[in-house]
Amino acid sequence: MYAIGIDIGGTKIGGAVVDESGAIIAQDRVPSPAAHADQMEDAVAAMITRLSASYEVCAAGVAAAGFVNSKTGVIYYAPNIQWREEPFLDEMRGRVDLPLLVENDANAAGWGEFRFGAGRGVGDMVMLTIGTGVGGAIIGDGRLFRGGFGAGAELGHMRVVPGGLPCGCGMRGCIEQYGSGRALQRFANDLADAGGIGSVLAARRAADGGDLSGQAIADLVAKNDPGALAAVRELGGWIGQACASLDAILDPEVFILGGGVAQLGDPLLGAVRAGFLASLPARGYHPEPTFRTALLGNRAGAAGVADLARLSVQGD
Repeated sequence: MYAIGIDIGGTKIGGAVVDESGAIIAQDRVPSPAAHADQMEDAVAAMITRLSASYEVCAAGVAAAGFVNSKTGVIYYAPNIQWREEPFLDEMRGRVDLPLLVENDANAAGWGEFRFGAGRGVGDMVMLTIGTGVGGAIIGDGRLFRGGFGAGAELGHMRVVPGGLPCGCGMRGCIEQYGSGRALQRFANDLADAGGIGSVLAARRAADGGDLSGQAIADLVAKNDPGALAAVRELGGWIGQACASLDAILDPEVFILGGGVAQLGDPLLGAVRAGFLASLPARGYHPEPTFRTALLGNRAGAAGVADLARLSVQGD
């Protein structure tokens, strides 16, 4: 049974027809009219119509960043789109002739990994998406945790440094400011400013605008550059500290790291695990979780939200 998954971003809308195994059968992509809520809804409806034209589709799911109540279909707040208390499902009625579900994008990606990716075979997991910011998803006893109002698992806004760096959420000291791709760039550039280790100083001087890009750091990590690896260790230490706090509350079997920064692979996983063990309370008195890199990449959100939509009409 096919379902459609739509993944809304600040610059593009991606859609896919997804089968019950999570495989992508067909895809579509259009620019995102993020400044206009009504145009965004029109674009999503048109994509669903196009994708469903050639397939027998049972439902469609839409994943969007922000505070999303999947029960009511209201998007309380979307950081990259002009949606504030937007009754998304109500607005979509009459535009789409399918059962429709709306979900937070990190939740959708986490569910995709749980069902079809690195989380297969476990009942309890936490996923952290490490990109420009930090997102998260929690699966407990095989069920997606959404919270009482649909805005749960905003893991990037755990406070790890009281009075620390200002965050876009309005608070200070969130893990997003210490465990994100932007934080990695800051750590590497700070190393360069301090005189550099390995090649980070030379790479910064050669960089356009002076600052090291995420890709430049990744290239240096791939070459085992000491400076870049030092920046990754600092990043991983913060993420590991956050994971230790989450472990004390949730006791997951697996932590999965997704997002662009997770493509650093073993150097990041090793640093996160070291930071985790250094911060783990009562270490040695219960089994420790494993740390894995996400497997589905950019298709996790579409596959996950399509599966959630399909399960919603099946009553699972």
